[in-house]
Amino acid sequence: MKIHIFGASSSGVTTLGNALSNQLNIPYFDSDEYYWEKSDPPFTVRRNPTDRTLMIKKDIEQAKDWILGGSIISWGDIFPNFDLIVFLWVPPHIRMERLKEREFSRYGNIIYTEPARIKQYNDFMAWAADYDNHTGIATRTLNAHENWLQQTTSPTLAIRGDFTTEQRIDLILNKLSEL
Repeated sequence: MKIHIFGASSSGVTTLGNALSNQLNIPYFDSDEYYWEKSDPPFTVRRNPTDRTLMIKKDIEQAKDWILGGSIISWGDIFPNFDLIVFLWVPPHIRMERLKEREFSRYGNIIYTEPARIKQYNDFMAWAADYDNHTGIATRTLNAHENWLQQTTSPTLAIRGDFTTEQRIDLILNKLSEL
């Protein structure tokens, strides 16, 4: 079983992916682990796409079943067909509030006090908000995700709204039982 879960930043992809991984007892791979080099501050150095591809191919080829979380719509055709693609959408006001809380929890006051980190935080928040706003800041947008979903031949499940992780897992398990 190969499941792909994706959505906007702070839509709950990683939380759901880890919880579903535990429930199904299969590995969860997060695209951020491949996309970003380890750095300080984190998420500031992009990994070379060729290296990223080699890393993720190695990991998914070693597991019969797996879950992949994160947006991979621009990564090319490096993945096998998925048994299920799960798209998460959360209302923007909820998602952005979660994102603010996550960033503060992750980095603390430095995102409000250190000039370079203030800029990084503000740029990131503008990029994340653009997912729904489509002002041209981001290429990872709701439109891009919906277009990608329309083009895929894999079964899909769109979960739209503010659901608990448990509710989302139930929806996924029900969908899998129908396939």
